[in-house]
Formats: sequence, C-alpha cells, structure tokens
Amino acid sequence: MFEPGRVCVKIAGREAGRLCVVLEVLDSNFAVVHGPGVRKRRCNLSHLEPTQTKIELKDGYLDELARMEEEKKK
Repeated sequence: MFEPGRVCVKIAGREAGRLCVVLEVLDSNFAVVHGPGVRKRRCNLSHLEPTQTKIELKDGYLDELARMEEEKKK
C-alpha cells in the first residue's frame, strides 16, 4: 500500500490535511515523505492516509502535488 510515489494525506500533527508523497519506505512503521507545506522528513505510517493516486518521482513532483492541493481546496 505504501510505496514510493504514493500520494497520501497527513492525518496528524501540524501538517494534518496536507498532501504529501512517499519518497522511501524505511521499515514497517516509517517512511520519508515530502510535499507542498510538508517538510521532507521521516513520518509514522499510522499518521498517513494513502490515496488512490500514485505519481512518478521525477523533477517537478512538488509542482504536481501543489496542483492537486489546489484542486482539493476547490
């Protein structure tokens, strides 16, 4: 379920409600995530809600996430 490129919503902490993407799964409990308004850091998987969307990790993935965040607000 959690794999590199999976778009998730943070459900805990000050970044709750923001979209992020999984960059790397560290073990069964933690992954490295990054997104617009979400610092690149290790995150507990229980604090993430995965979405159906998976993006290709390449240059510009933050722009794609920012666009998705704007569409979510509308």
